[in-house]
Amino acid sequence: MKLIIINGPNLNLLGKREPEIYGSKTFEEFFKELQLKFKEVELHYYQSNIEGEIIDKLHEIGFNYDGVILNAGAYTHTSVAIADAISGITTPVIEVHISNVHKRETFRHHSFLSPVCKGVILGFGLKSYELAIQSFL
Repeated sequence: MKLIIINGPNLNLLGKREPEIYGSKTFEEFFKELQLKFKEVELHYYQSNIEGEIIDKLHEIGFNYDGVILNAGAYTHTSVAIADAISGITTPVIEVHISNVHKRETFRHHSFLSPVCKGVILGFGLKSYELAIQSFL
């Protein structure tokens, strides 16, 4: 099984940014733990703060991976273009969020991505990614 985790804007700051919401572990540290835990999965990771680069990555892998785990960060609430990219590929996408976005600011309650994703996992911290991987298995 070949999966990719795609993280969007500001998720490169995990471990530094708002630790009371996002924790103190960097995503790179967490990703190594995931690779060890899910040895049977060919697991890849990509992060970009740029909307177009996320779209390009979805186009690049969207026909030859078994799944995408996407935390589009704030683009979740603004990007029709990323939603269109998800609609245009055959690889299933699971939308993931570290925090429970429904307990946060009102503008975070709407996702343009959810309607075109296989499912949504949110509010379980970094464990949300692990749950997404398990859903593909």
